[in-house]
Amino acid sequence: MYFTEEHDFFRKSFRDFLQKEVVPHIEKWEETGTIDRFIWEKFGEMGYFGLNQPEEYGGLNLDLFYTVIFLEELQRINSGGFAAAMWAHAYLAMTHLNKEGDDRIKREYLTPSIEGKMIGCLCITEPFGGSDVAGMRTTAIKDGDNYVINGSKTFITNGVYSDYLIVAAKTNPDDKHKGMSIFLIDRDTPGVSSTKLNKLGWRASDTGEIAFDNVVIPKENLMGEEGKGFPYIMQHFALERLVMGVNAHARAEYAVDYAIQYMDEREAFGKKINNFQALRHKVAEMASKVDMCKEYNYSITKRLNDGIYVVKEASMSKLLSTKMADEVIYDALQLLGGYGYMEDYPLARMFRDSRLGPIGGGTSEILKEIIAKMVIDKKEYKPAT
Repeated sequence: MYFTEEHDFFRKSFRDFLQKEVVPHIEKWEETGTIDRFIWEKFGEMGYFGLNQPEEYGGLNLDLFYTVIFLEELQRINSGGFAAAMWAHAYLAMTHLNKEGDDRIKREYLTPSIEGKMIGCLCITEPFGGSDVAGMRTTAIKDGDNYVINGSKTFITNGVYSDYLIVAAKTNPDDKHKGMSIFLIDRDTPGVSSTKLNKLGWRASDTGEIAFDNVVIPKENLMGEEGKGFPYIMQHFALERLVMGVNAHARAEYAVDYAIQYMDEREAFGKKINNFQALRHKVAEMASKVDMCKEYNYSITKRLNDGIYVVKEASMSKLLSTKMADEVIYDALQLLGGYGYMEDYPLARMFRDSRLGPIGGGTSEILKEIIAKMVIDKKEYKPAT
């Protein structure tokens, strides 16, 4: 209903690519917290960063189910940090380049990003407010033909080693919602500094805290219209939350598959443990949860691909899929017994990596209130015009 033979061929080729080009390096990248630059260019050479980007700038302009496959297969190599670095570049930073950037910005930044020659990050979250986007304190004050940026951002994926930053800042600090704008800042601009953060999971990715100290950028680096930053950010949250929902069902599915394989090999009391009813029924419950979320996420993808603004459904997906993934991975670890707690087996890392799901991209607590406003108060969220 959702995938064609072309999709299936892409899945196989991408899975083979990951096994050959990425998996041999994962342990090193998890240990160092640095992903070697060569792999970005290999992704670019294969067209993986341009799946949903316009052909005019080097993209492939494919439907969103190629993106779903891209996300699902990245989860199956069991490095939430590597996966996050890739999709944060392709679906956070590059989404803003494509949607709000002018032709110059697209040619100078989007095309090299598709080619894997430049890496981007999206800077919204601040030390004093994560989910409260409208309450941000970073400012961008116009000064002649320039803007002067001051403030800080934190928990930024690709925040240390990226080449450019997509930054939300207040151009009118007195206006909570209409005073925000989006800017493009080169990494080597004077006054930009970053610090790598030490995280529980997502160890392969460089998550950073970034400071802007009187950073001067030309007015041409304003993306879109001044004052429309908040609706720009909000309209892209639907895709970001769907991305995190798909990530969640994919890693949970991998956990179930691994647990089933383990149970077929492990013996206790003279028989394989997949013959014990209590464990069999636990797997049945886990697989059912995964399948329900997966089917819902595919349905949302279809609607988003058809141009429907699915902010409610994507918020529901992220809320429930990330919770489901935590529960399923917890149970999968339990099914492995003591081995589940060992770093030599995949569940320990997956358990840590999955825990960010209900936090990043809008916490579950905030999502519940957003959903409540739509369901109870009949509030309508519309894309920026």
